Amino acid sequence: MASFVLLSLLSLPAAAQEKEKSEEWIQLFNGKDLDDWHVKIRGYKLDDNFGNTFRVEDGLLKVRYDAYDKFDARFGHIFYKKPFSNYRLRVEYRFVDEQVPGGPGWAFRNSGLMLHGESPETMAVDQDFPASIEVQLLGGKGTGTRTTANLCTPGTNVVMDDLLVLRHCTNSKSKTYHGDQWVTVEVEVRGSEVIRHIIDGEVVLEYNEPQLDESDAHAKELAQEAGGLLLDGGTISLQSESHPVDFRKVELLPLEPAVK
Repeated sequence: MASFVLLSLLSLPAAAQEKEKSEEWIQLFNGKDLDDWHVKIRGYKLDDNFGNTFRVEDGLLKVRYDAYDKFDARFGHIFYKKPFSNYRLRVEYRFVDEQVPGGPGWAFRNSGLMLHGESPETMAVDQDFPASIEVQLLGGKGTGTRTTANLCTPGTNVVMDDLLVLRHCTNSKSKTYHGDQWVTVEVEVRGSEVIRHIIDGEVVLEYNEPQLDESDAHAKELAQEAGGLLLDGGTISLQSESHPVDFRKVELLPLEPAVK
């Protein structure tokens, strides 16, 4: 029977096969509420969504600051309820409106997808970012070049070209997306083997061996608890960094582990 099902699937037209594949995607954001998510904002306890920073309106997951007089370094993250290890993540986002007063200059049209992250329960009340691998999302400034789907490494490091990368951020080779247009970013994650950032079907950044940074005190504690530095899975979270941003799709396709 299993062979018959496999042969039947292989005999389907390409469009039908794609439909079969699309049905495997998990909608992390259901377009209705944030029941499957946990909020952690710097200076506040877990699930204290100060000022309704993370909200659902018009079928979108929005990050807003209308309750803030100034940003005051209240970096926030919204975590999906369960961790993942091997998957393909697809996110559609856009930057809108103006940055909240007091937001740092580097955070203009800046957000991120935090992968292989620590549990929000392990974050200190005043901790700004979870130890994680960040797929940095940036919008253009109207002129000039500003790539997106970059890499940043709060409390972590990665390997590129067989070398341990200690710099905090590495640019991708994406084009610049100016204005309030929707942008689709995909990330292929294969445990601790490889992570690929993808835009328009093109790999714009790739690296290996995501790992905790033993020179970071908090990350070192996490590594000791986990029994090693390598990160083969973890939480997925979306950022609040002082510029309003919308997410209209956050979906995940589970993958088989990479063949070693």
